Amino acid sequence: MVVGIIGAMDEELEILLSKMNIEKVCEKANMKFNMGKIYDKEVVVVRCGIGKVNAAVCAQILVDDFKADLVVNVGIAGGLGENVCPGDVVIADNLVQHDMDATAFGDKLGQVPRLNTYDFKSSNTLVKKAKDACDSVLKDKNSFVGRIVTGDQFISGPDKCKWLVEKFEALACEMEGGSIAQVCYLNSVPFVVIRSISDNANTGAHMEYEKFAPIAIKNSTNILEYFLKH
Repeated sequence: MVVGIIGAMDEELEILLSKMNIEKVCEKANMKFNMGKIYDKEVVVVRCGIGKVNAAVCAQILVDDFKADLVVNVGIAGGLGENVCPGDVVIADNLVQHDMDATAFGDKLGQVPRLNTYDFKSSNTLVKKAKDACDSVLKDKNSFVGRIVTGDQFISGPDKCKWLVEKFEALACEMEGGSIAQVCYLNSVPFVVIRSISDNANTGAHMEYEKFAPIAIKNSTNILEYFLKH
């Protein structure tokens, strides 16, 4: 079994890569696909870059070229749920692209036209394993399971955050997960999206990036290590 692991930024993957036995590095579409093993599991770890197109291209390459049997997306997100605080983790059980708007044709906001699903559902098995990992490694932070919304927009204002909650009942927002989810759905590949929370514009809670980044990276790495072990 090959596990594809995608992060948007180098710093989100650096600790994981340092613990990986890298056997080969392949470059395609300006991305480096690190092939090797972690805890005797075959993995391909890659930084996709920021945004939906980068993430979708990366996911399709993982499926086509590296025959990924499942895909895990990790990274940073903004919190939307009122109880979701900086340093917490949100696991997506489904994802919607909030910037997809074909309402002029009668579609629901977020619906990809002519696709027979509204939301892209994560593998129940992978969600459970991710939640077990969070419960085991997060000592002073909480983890949540729910909807994450994705769009090619950096969301920072409270009005937009409240709108995302009202329209989509989302717990977090980011810029890659929904497109990775769509690619996996189209290819019938199981996936899960796991995000560390940097701020919550709904409540005004935030953490300075210099303080948050090491916490997020450590949490993501520990969660992935537990996930791969089990």
